[in-house]
Amino acid sequence: MNNNDFRALQTIQVGDKKFKLYLSKAEIHQIVSQLAKRISNDLRDENPLFLAVLNGSFIFVADLMRELDFDAEISFVKMSSYLGTKSTGNVEQLIGINESIENRTIVVLEDIIDTGISMEAMLQQLKTYNPKSIHLCTLLFKPGKFVKNYHIRYIGKEIDDDFIVGYGLDYDGKGRKYSQIYTICQ
Repeated sequence: MNNNDFRALQTIQVGDKKFKLYLSKAEIHQIVSQLAKRISNDLRDENPLFLAVLNGSFIFVADLMRELDFDAEISFVKMSSYLGTKSTGNVEQLIGINESIENRTIVVLEDIIDTGISMEAMLQQLKTYNPKSIHLCTLLFKPGKFVKNYHIRYIGKEIDDDFIVGYGLDYDGKGRKYSQIYTICQ
């Protein structure tokens, strides 16, 4: 298989799991473009600092940043609460913030928010730096799994509680390379 063959597959195998196509590259592009347009309209005059949550968001963030109609700063943070396909409920900050965010408008960019546990821990940490405001932007959101009580301003697409891979999202560290998003086969 050459490097371009994986882009149009209807099913993929990642580790011991099989996945089927859920969102095409065109659908993802449309979602990202709509998010970028909303953020541009709302925040272009705020000089926001974008904080991308690694590892899963890296492809989404690259595409979103290219779609914004203003130049913006970006930094990266890494938090984790997953083991395999399930959230452990334990959140660890792995990489912190190196920039001053005091009195700054912050936009946290995430690939997916499901239970909200990791994001709540991140929000609590960010608030200790006294930002002007914090806005959340997620490509995907699982409202059926969400157990927290905070506002997510920018949601690309609400999805069911299926496990997904591709477009930066992984299963045990693999499956990020696909330009489409796949859901686990039942």
